[in-house]
Amino acid sequence: MKAVVSITIDEEFVVHDIKVIEGEKGLFIAMPSRKATDGEYRDIAHPINSGTRDRIQKIILEKYEEVMMQEGISDED
Repeated sequence: MKAVVSITIDEEFVVHDIKVIEGEKGLFIAMPSRKATDGEYRDIAHPINSGTRDRIQKIILEKYEEVMMQEGISDED
């Protein structure tokens, strides 16, 4: 896990605890989740279509990269 972020949508709705994760194919986001009684993790809040998920992920990852550059932090650190 690289970071935990929050987003605000239309200055009306906030989602906390979105994780930025380094996977085999690069960075991706994981929406906030909770462990269910069956041991599986289920998203608490999430986009209902892939287009919205892609837009949210793109915005978060662009901001993550921007902040890392400003802080002088690279993925190799």
